[in-house]
Amino acid sequence: QVQLQESGPGLVKPSQTLSLTCTVSGGSITANNYAWSWLRQPPGKGREWMGTIDYSGVTYYGPSLRSRASISMDTSKNQFTLQLSSVTPEDTAVYFCARARPRYGRSWRLDQINEYDSWGQGTQVTVSS
Repeated sequence: QVQLQESGPGLVKPSQTLSLTCTVSGGSITANNYAWSWLRQPPGKGREWMGTIDYSGVTYYGPSLRSRASISMDTSKNQFTLQLSSVTPEDTAVYFCARARPRYGRSWRLDQINEYDSWGQGTQVTVSS
């Protein structure tokens, strides 16, 4: 059974770059047909898809964050990383990493919560000076 664990700073200052890592165990991030995403949930709001990297390294980003977000993978460590630049207090949220269901000839619906079959527990990130 695959397990995901987020790690990173709990507090970031405005204008800095947030960096979060998701460590995957029990399965390879390069396994065919799987994709790995970052999502977040601001206080009092729903869960928002931020971006995804698939098993071959292709990335997809949500339209509101495309200019600030970057996702990469380290296959030697079985990890994938989110970098979010120029953060503001509006980026305060619980950040989750998740695995999308295998696509097997269909298109992923990465912005749909039910597309994901495995989740990390989430990590709180607060942006404040």
